[in-house]
Amino acid sequence: MYSKATGKNSRGTPSVESFRGRLRIRFRANSQQKAFALGLADTSENRLRGEAIARQMTLDLLSDNFDSTLNKYKPQSFLTVIETIKPKTELDLLTLWGKYTEFRAHQVEATTLAINYSRVENHLKKLPTRNLEDAILIKDFLVSNSSPYTTKRILTQINAACNWGLKSKLITTNPFYGLAQEINLPKNSADSLDIDPFSKQEREVIIHAFQSHSVYKSYASFVQFLFLTGCRTSEAIALKWNHINHDCSRITFTDALVNVSGVKIRKGLKNQDKRLFPCNQQLQALLLSIKPEVVNDDRPVFTSVKGNEINIHTFHCVWHGTKNHGKYYAGVLEKLAKEGKIERYRPPYQTRHTFITLCIDAGIDAKDVARWVGNSPEVIYRHYAGNKRDLQVPEI
Repeated sequence: MYSKATGKNSRGTPSVESFRGRLRIRFRANSQQKAFALGLADTSENRLRGEAIARQMTLDLLSDNFDSTLNKYKPQSFLTVIETIKPKTELDLLTLWGKYTEFRAHQVEATTLAINYSRVENHLKKLPTRNLEDAILIKDFLVSNSSPYTTKRILTQINAACNWGLKSKLITTNPFYGLAQEINLPKNSADSLDIDPFSKQEREVIIHAFQSHSVYKSYASFVQFLFLTGCRTSEAIALKWNHINHDCSRITFTDALVNVSGVKIRKGLKNQDKRLFPCNQQLQALLLSIKPEVVNDDRPVFTSVKGNEINIHTFHCVWHGTKNHGKYYAGVLEKLAKEGKIERYRPPYQTRHTFITLCIDAGIDAKDVARWVGNSPEVIYRHYAGNKRDLQVPEI
């Protein structure tokens, strides 16, 4: 519109100019150049107001709705209209997520906040834009830079935050509604638990490897316990002697112990308040063999090499391997795989899958197995009972 170089209106359309320190709008009407004094000092804020009035005048000239009396364009009346229709400023996505996290802080586990919610926040910080109206651009960025599973999970969480924001009247629309459903996961990835159990023979090889290890033999009973109960690693670490009855015939699982950013957090079980586990003779004998003569109820059942509570990260290093001062040390399982004593390396969680699979193969009802390991019968039926290895059609 207005050219500072020439001081003239180069296009003939209404434009803002400064005259003796005051703002006015120069425009053409009926083939004549005219000037409309705004009565505003020449400041950056007033220039924005003046430019908005000039745009309105331009639109009215083009649509033959120009007010020749200029009353419509007086600053006070214009600003009154603007304030009436001015939309509420929307929160950006990262700010909204922060408020949603604060709201959820008292409703979810501390580990969920520290891990899951922090992961979402980290993804939001990497976005090229955090404006809610750029939902499609955000979805496309996630698709291009993350796995389908991660993209679907992040969009699902964002949608939940936006739904909360709507109910809380922090935002006016949820542009992320339905976007997660547009992400198609690879076949079976939504249902897969990555089940790759050890065989009975491999199980015995692993237990023996820990029992005979010169440094890590203190973990042998812990590993054997994981195989014989199918419990989660965090549940076994949290187990104390007051969770086991006097003759070691029954275990009551009530807690899980996890390590988040170097901080140990004791929390409840994943799907229930507590879980009773009946010990068979093999498990009972194991527990009796490590039970101290004088039992301290508050002491952990399983301990590290130094006799302390087991650190899950340290145990993973023992199981898989670790690098220390530039030198790599193979873990117990990695070494067994390289030596061909087990078919391939698998992570510690496969001890749980091994127990469940062996129970199903032995003909134990899926409902009973689900009760022992803290899963739903539906999960057992879907992932284990429906996928038995080498299933043969019987002779009938």
